[in-house]
Amino acid sequence: MTYPRNFSHIGLSVPNLEQAISFYSEVMGWYIIMEPSDVVEDDSPIGVMCTDAFGAGWEKFRIAHMATGDRVGIELFEFPNNVKPENNFEFWKTGIFHYAIQDPDIEGMVEKIVAHGGKQRMPIREYYPGEKPYRMVYCEDPFGNLVELYSHSYELTYSEGAY
Repeated sequence: MTYPRNFSHIGLSVPNLEQAISFYSEVMGWYIIMEPSDVVEDDSPIGVMCTDAFGAGWEKFRIAHMATGDRVGIELFEFPNNVKPENNFEFWKTGIFHYAIQDPDIEGMVEKIVAHGGKQRMPIREYYPGEKPYRMVYCEDPFGNLVELYSHSYELTYSEGAY
């Protein structure tokens, strides 16, 4: 039977776990549910699971788990010798290219992101100028991950007659 599944979590690769935890807790308000820990390539259950996922030779990484206000998980990975892509916004390539959050104070959230080392990628735009007060903007967190901000829920923004 097909039915709508809940979103569980997203995994983000970051260059520094402590800095990421600080940013996401101070700016996004997300909270730690599992403190940072080391994972190594061995025959432990987590080691075997990661080898299944990443293939052999990954050696080690650090990980922490956070949660959003609506209980979606944020899995933060710090891999040794990680590399920031030269172009982190290759939207034409298959795969995830951003995550999105909702905040009615888009201007305030953009200011917080920029003040904490991120950047605003575009002006704040209205989806339905003169019709609905729904706004959005793309930003970048300090680690190069794209974040889209919505003023209203995804369902309200895209549902016909929802406003």
